[in-house]
Amino acid sequence: MATLKMGDQGRLVVLLQKKLTDQGYDTYGIDGDFGRNTENALKAYQEAEGFPVTGVAEENVLQRLGIDLANPPPLDPVSVTPDAVAYMFPHTPQANIARYLPFIINALKENELLYPKMLLMALATIRAETESFRPISEGMSEHNTSPGGEPFDLYDFRDDIGNTGPPDGSLFKGRGFVQLTGRSNYTKYSRLLGLGDDLVTDPDLANDPIIAAQLLTAFLKDKEDDILAALSNNDLRKARKLVNGGSHGLDRFQDAFNRGKTRFA
Repeated sequence: MATLKMGDQGRLVVLLQKKLTDQGYDTYGIDGDFGRNTENALKAYQEAEGFPVTGVAEENVLQRLGIDLANPPPLDPVSVTPDAVAYMFPHTPQANIARYLPFIINALKENELLYPKMLLMALATIRAETESFRPISEGMSEHNTSPGGEPFDLYDFRDDIGNTGPPDGSLFKGRGFVQLTGRSNYTKYSRLLGLGDDLVTDPDLANDPIIAAQLLTAFLKDKEDDILAALSNNDLRKARKLVNGGSHGLDRFQDAFNRGKTRFA
């Protein structure tokens, strides 16, 4: 029998929290995390409706709430305005946010990620990777180019990202909102997005705003459960590492995420 219970996470929990809140049983946040507040709200609902008070949403309870786990209804989008997002990006021209935010929102919606925690994760990732809120190409630095070397030569033989030698480093440098990097990632996500090998043959497509937004949300969707688990433990360092593989931009990521919680959580 399908159930939702303490410790479960994801969009189905978001639906449960929304349904309970709509019925007047406050879950103290619609965040996709079935914690103690959600359990308490569910118990109150079960008691009022004559169900056994278990704190577990079994199939009969879910049906009464109008939730079919096999065919869940779409989530209502979170209300996201450029003004609210700008609070997370204090050094970014608001015109950039207004221009590119719709691409991000559409991609999150398509991937069923448009709920507070994953919205915050997406926006904080953008703040860490491209604070200008534009899909851009990675610049040269000591981390990717050796002194006096060819641009991005330190990436050329990075077999951990699928590069096989020059000019892979330059061809498959970071691009887009998530800074997609490496031949293997360009290959994987090009096919995942239904683009065949287009991102491999024309890597600059990763800076197209529609594709850049889809790449960002594809990365987040891949790690959704792990990200939610990290965020439930308030482990922003781990959440960041799940997308970036390290701690690059962690200070900006944390600042944006914590600012955003006052607007969207």
